[in-house]
Amino acid sequence: MKTSICYFTGTGNSLYAARLLAEHVGDAELIPMARMVKTNQSSPSGDSVGFVFPVYCWGLPLLVRDCVEKLSVNPNTYYFGMVTYGGSPGKTLCQLDAILQKKGAEISAGFGLQMPGNYTPLYGAVAPAKQDTMFAKANQQIQSFSRIIQSKQKAPIHKSNIFVNLLFSDLLYNKFIHKMPASDVNFWADEKCNSCGTCVRVCPVDNVLMKDGKPSWQHNCQQCMACLQWCPQEAIQYGKKTGQRKRYHQASVVVEDIEAQKQ
Repeated sequence: MKTSICYFTGTGNSLYAARLLAEHVGDAELIPMARMVKTNQSSPSGDSVGFVFPVYCWGLPLLVRDCVEKLSVNPNTYYFGMVTYGGSPGKTLCQLDAILQKKGAEISAGFGLQMPGNYTPLYGAVAPAKQDTMFAKANQQIQSFSRIIQSKQKAPIHKSNIFVNLLFSDLLYNKFIHKMPASDVNFWADEKCNSCGTCVRVCPVDNVLMKDGKPSWQHNCQQCMACLQWCPQEAIQYGKKTGQRKRYHQASVVVEDIEAQKQ
């Protein structure tokens, strides 16, 4: 039984989860959604097709939504989703299911993994010991999820409570998601920037260019924080407070992994 795992990642959590899931499921292919969008790939093959990605603003990242909306689906395929999040999942997997249902398919199982958050504009990274605890729990959960996927079982879609879903996934997500591409106006590079170009390399949608030796954002932002978190000089800032906050990216993932998802 072949499984295609379509993934999107900014700072590595979802790639880490997708890799571990593929290892446990067996006979699995990892397919980056950034590449799928870039090359107009619309039909991943496999008896089972999964989507692994982070929660943004209590909902689907724009890139993930665009990717799934363009998919050709097979109603006989076993589809599943697995989201990573720092706070709560909201109705993200329900949003994914709704898109597939419009195409005549559905999510048979939807899983959630709480992992270290990366949204430095609001908070700093959690302590390393806490990160280790979170990954240890996630590792156990992924192993359990893999058994459900291998046997193509149905499982409830992981979501938040009705209050969070109504206030955040329904109201705030719908209000702010369309403003996300232009939200990159808040990024800037301080005096530590040495024009290394890492930010250009890691942006999954090629939204960062170098102009006169400094990064320039082109208003197609996904808010994945890859440019900020992977900057080796910690020179990229967002707003006024990120300079004082601890940054985060998944320890087993490297810059080349992030860059490769769009190639």
